[in-house]
Amino acid sequence: MSRGGGKNQGKDSKKRDIAGAAYSAGLELVRANPALRSMGLTHCRSETCELVPRDGLVTVDSEGKVHAHPDRLAEPGAWAWALAHASLHVGFGHVPAATGEREQPDRFDLAARCVVVNRFLLTFPIGVAPEHLPTSYPDGDEEQLAARWRRDGLPTAYERCGTADSEPDQILLTWPKWAGQPTDWQLAFAHALAGTMSAAMDMAGGRRDSLDGETVRKRPWEEALSWFISSYPLLGGIASGMKIIADADIAHAHGIAVAAVDATAGEIYINPLRDFEDEEWRFILAHEMLHAALRHGDRCGTRDPYLFNVAADYVINGWLCEMQVGTMPEGLLYDPELKGLSAEEVYDRIAGDLRRKRRLSTLRGKGTGDILSGPLGAPGDYVDLDEFYRRGLGRGLDLHQRQERGYLPGGLVEEIRALTHPPLPWDARLARWFDEFVPRPEPVRSYARPSRRQSATPDIPRAGRYFPPEEVARCTFGVVLDTSGSMNRVLLGKALGAIASYAEARDVPAARVVFCDTAPHDAGYLPVTEIAGRVRVHGRGGTVLQPGIDLLQRADDFPPGAPLLVITDGWCDALRVRREHAYLIPQGARLPFTARGPVFRVQ
Repeated sequence: MSRGGGKNQGKDSKKRDIAGAAYSAGLELVRANPALRSMGLTHCRSETCELVPRDGLVTVDSEGKVHAHPDRLAEPGAWAWALAHASLHVGFGHVPAATGEREQPDRFDLAARCVVVNRFLLTFPIGVAPEHLPTSYPDGDEEQLAARWRRDGLPTAYERCGTADSEPDQILLTWPKWAGQPTDWQLAFAHALAGTMSAAMDMAGGRRDSLDGETVRKRPWEEALSWFISSYPLLGGIASGMKIIADADIAHAHGIAVAAVDATAGEIYINPLRDFEDEEWRFILAHEMLHAALRHGDRCGTRDPYLFNVAADYVINGWLCEMQVGTMPEGLLYDPELKGLSAEEVYDRIAGDLRRKRRLSTLRGKGTGDILSGPLGAPGDYVDLDEFYRRGLGRGLDLHQRQERGYLPGGLVEEIRALTHPPLPWDARLARWFDEFVPRPEPVRSYARPSRRQSATPDIPRAGRYFPPEEVARCTFGVVLDTSGSMNRVLLGKALGAIASYAEARDVPAARVVFCDTAPHDAGYLPVTEIAGRVRVHGRGGTVLQPGIDLLQRADDFPPGAPLLVITDGWCDALRVRREHAYLIPQGARLPFTARGPVFRVQ
């Protein structure tokens, strides 16, 4: 039995491989057609997909996804014809995208639509049509044919003209609300056909070598980006380093209704199926470039990312309207009453307004922000982003003002000027914290201890300098170190090394160190030179830091004015510290509570 099961399983796997190879070859034949390729449909061959036909080849739904049978054996030409048939259903508007309840088409509508598609494929041949199909079809559009057959009956020859055998090959689904405005598939197909015709005329005129070659005419978003580089100095430097990703598949997969930006990759993702005027594309691109250049994604901090994105949208859209950069498309966030406020101030206003929160929508769509946390495509080689955005905006502002190119809002100028003076790195801020809260031992002068210079001038009395024990004892600080399993050893090394160097520079003799995982481990006072060297980290369990803090706060041998430095990765409990303190956490991490002391983020 086991050998038989393995043999059958091997046959099924081989059959699936053959079917997959034929399907891939047929899909390549369809994608060789520029019009069908530009529609941006997605394809599914999952074995668990419920929309795959039982006996046919493919079905298509109103979200622009073609569902192909994973095991069906067919020639590449047959697959190409079936995939083209399904794509034309979408392009002809037979499965329109819409919200709300959907009523599936009856058998007369299904047959009429398949007849219209097959009739078109006779003059637009792709692949090889099945042999059982008629070689000629009646005249009339879908509505006329369906009405005629409801009255006179459906001819047997046209009952199975689709790609799913006896099942419907067209499925209407409810458009998800998170995806924003439903896609107009007919408009997308019309644009694809127009682009193909234009490319064919360019090729006939010698302006391009093939339909897939580079065309002379740029797309509207490319024209808009070129305009910034050539005619708008403020954002010209930023525009020259940004890359536009106009991919309908990516936009559909990630719910991008109009546009989104990833500042890390320097990429703006747009939905090429949306139709805007040239001035509106300028506004959209300027909006996304300012998101990236002003680092709104990093400035969010512990705030709600979506609401902070919305707050930044209000500020940016207000600036662009004042600067008269392009034309704001309908539906974007704009409120004249918020003029002059920063993104942080706008966030504080809208965070408690639940009625306004439910109506908010960014360029990506309702309920989602257009500031992305990572690139949607493959990772690339990126430059120093902080330096790139600071330099681009700073030079652009100087050039804009020097050439008197137009009005700029005061808030935008203030933020750009702030960007040109970058914040201090974490280690420099930590050094300032040491200077302010960790006392340096002060020497005491006393005639009871002669000065070393006494032997040179024995007739002149001079007081000597020394450090009293009580003065040395108060010059210390406490370190509560998270040693749980989630801690990064690189973070530990950087943090302990910085602490040791600053403490030694301030003549601090020793620091009180407590290791914490599920329980505190008191290491006592350690010489600062040994903190980063011979310290052995105890415990790798969970993360409970409050007992370690309580241990130092109740210790009789720990000065009441000595500050605490808590080193953690953020995966800890809420902490209550009743003395001066600070936190060292990794870049990008967040504390699960509102910190009352400074937070240093180790890069």
